[in-house]
Amino acid sequence: MQNTHENEFLGKEKIAKLLIKFSIPCILSLLITALYNIVDQIFIGNSELGYIGNAATGIVFPLIIITHAFAWCCGDGAAAYLSICQGKGDTENSHKGVGNGVSFTMLCCAVIMVVFFSCKKPLLMLFGATETTATEIGTLNLAIEYFDIVIAALPIYMFANCLNGVIRADGSPAYSMFTAAAGAIVNIILDPIFIFGCDWGIKGAAWATVIGQAVSFVLTLIYLFKTKTFKLRLSSFKPSKVAFISVMKIGASTFITQMSIVIISLVCNVMLAKYGAMSKYGANIPISVISIETKVFTVIINIVVGIILGGQPILGYNYGARNYDRVRETYKLIFIATFAVGLISTLLIEVFPHLIVGIFGSTGDALYMEFAVKTFRIFLMLVTFTCFAKMTSIFFQALGQPVRATVASLIRDIICFIPLVIVLPTIFENDTVGTGVIGVLFAAPIADFIAMIISTVLTISFFKKLKKEEKTQSLGNYEV
Repeated sequence: MQNTHENEFLGKEKIAKLLIKFSIPCILSLLITALYNIVDQIFIGNSELGYIGNAATGIVFPLIIITHAFAWCCGDGAAAYLSICQGKGDTENSHKGVGNGVSFTMLCCAVIMVVFFSCKKPLLMLFGATETTATEIGTLNLAIEYFDIVIAALPIYMFANCLNGVIRADGSPAYSMFTAAAGAIVNIILDPIFIFGCDWGIKGAAWATVIGQAVSFVLTLIYLFKTKTFKLRLSSFKPSKVAFISVMKIGASTFITQMSIVIISLVCNVMLAKYGAMSKYGANIPISVISIETKVFTVIINIVVGIILGGQPILGYNYGARNYDRVRETYKLIFIATFAVGLISTLLIEVFPHLIVGIFGSTGDALYMEFAVKTFRIFLMLVTFTCFAKMTSIFFQALGQPVRATVASLIRDIICFIPLVIVLPTIFENDTVGTGVIGVLFAAPIADFIAMIISTVLTISFFKKLKKEEKTQSLGNYEV
């Protein structure tokens, strides 16, 4: 039997205490997940492959994000839906949401693997892979070596990623962190052994990643036999219109956010390759640098996402139970923490870009370091605003507000960034030949500023609506 009272403490315990309990494990879990790619790049960048190897893994990275989009859409949607059901005392649909989320994730996994392997070379070329020429070393062959191994392990990877948020929403944030931590530790231990000790190069990094993912998969599978607030059974996986639609609606903003990263990576790589080739930096340096910037950016955003996802069970439960004062208090604490993370990150990036870039390998190439410093200082100058926009999207997702969550997800990356990253390089290049590649970098802070304004408007309007509902006591007939 499901325990309908297991998470009642979410409506009674001090908010600050709950956030610490849920957010810290969530932050660590997401940071550990980010380590899978970051550790690979650090070891590869410090190997004989250098920044060419990093460019190759950076080309594969957007394709991995596509798998995140589907797995996290289902997982985050199921987790938020589970929390809202808990707040409403609905035990009938909660397990169906989880089961339908897992089933759809595995279906998507099968389709993705067929498409990726059948279109491997065109996809990698699309995302910036280059063939070796007389004047420049290509990245295609290295990218294929890494791609083949990592994509073959997609089922275990997507399964574990889908259920990570569900485990957290089930009241086990520490175990959620443990599943990711165990896999990452294995990855970190095996990376130097395989890359340097076995001299497997980029294949070694891929195998270390896959074995780490397998460990996380096993631990996730074990948890399903000891869940707290729901029990999976065969009927859980049977298609349920109510549960499936609810999970997909709530998880839509996660899907859009992740796919936005893919589109941004695609457009960025295309524009960097085009205008980089017209500059003194060439095509490979900008693509390699942006892949490193993406990993650092991911760390910052994962801290913010960890904070708000840690608050997701609190927000979902209390919104479902109509404890709106606790929703406001949770938002306030999350906002303060998000602002602090953004501000500290901005200071570190602007003051110490050389040190951050150096972690991923020192090539001794002056042009590489010059472009890397420009990239970090320009591209991430308003990262605090980015953090706020991401926080806003997930906040609305946690409350089952798909329209607001989707708008917050789209505004920065799709509506603003992509047009800017196409237009600005042309303006820069027309003004001064060879500077179009710098125009790509300025697209980010401009998009961040606009997204901050829109996110603020969405948030203020939502809380005004919430206040109005309280005053008129029109709290009935709430639907997820």
